[in-house]
Amino acid sequence: MTRWRPFLDDDTLRPKPELVAALSADLRSPDPTIRDEQAYVLLHRWIPRLPDAERHRLGDEMADRFTDPEIQARTFAPLVLARLVRLGDHDPAWQCAFDTWYRTEPDLRGHDPELGWLHAVAHGADLLGALGRSPHTEPADLLDLACARLIAPTEHLFDAMEDDRLGLAIALTLTRPELTECQSVDWLAPVAADFAAGQPGPVPAHASNTMRTLRVLHLLAVRGVRPAPEAAAVPLTHAGAVAEAVAATLALPSPYAG
Repeated sequence: MTRWRPFLDDDTLRPKPELVAALSADLRSPDPTIRDEQAYVLLHRWIPRLPDAERHRLGDEMADRFTDPEIQARTFAPLVLARLVRLGDHDPAWQCAFDTWYRTEPDLRGHDPELGWLHAVAHGADLLGALGRSPHTEPADLLDLACARLIAPTEHLFDAMEDDRLGLAIALTLTRPELTECQSVDWLAPVAADFAAGQPGPVPAHASNTMRTLRVLHLLAVRGVRPAPEAAAVPLTHAGAVAEAVAATLALPSPYAG
């Protein structure tokens, strides 16, 4: 746990391939101190300094992690990929691997007492938002992926602001200028169908998660979305249509919302 301390304390030390490989291995660690406070912090710092080929190799490794048997390995991969994508790196294979994982990941725990932060939905949302802003992607595909994640059956109720992170990612994707008005709202159709098929009784966890995420999205459609905390708010491309469509969808389970 002390081997990374010199690198954490001295920002002038430069990454070497063997050090990056060791950090990548530690990103699988079940120890949250090693994984979160050391490996991830240093990788986040060093990625912009890596040669293109090394960054791409790291991206390939993270894409492979989506099938790792360890939950913490799967859920920290999208954070590294998001860093790469925000810097302009992109490989369709990374997005394909992410798409398959994000639709189907069953372990949605935010925090585990022993493993620390897992946060599959929130960490995946960070990558979704980065891809959503990337000129190398089709934004409509990412909106469909967000919808699939929302309506996938689960017994886990978001309890660590996952709805905020996913709502933000969707809003960032909806700022893409090439989106048509139909594309900006049509992805909500499966959500509306899921709400309409609901039965009397306790609200399923996935439906509650979806409602809360859409409320975040409605707020961002009205006020604009900040790509970074200190950045100015950016309007959604079809903000009015999105706000109306989200409100109409929410009105299905909550008529007062319409």
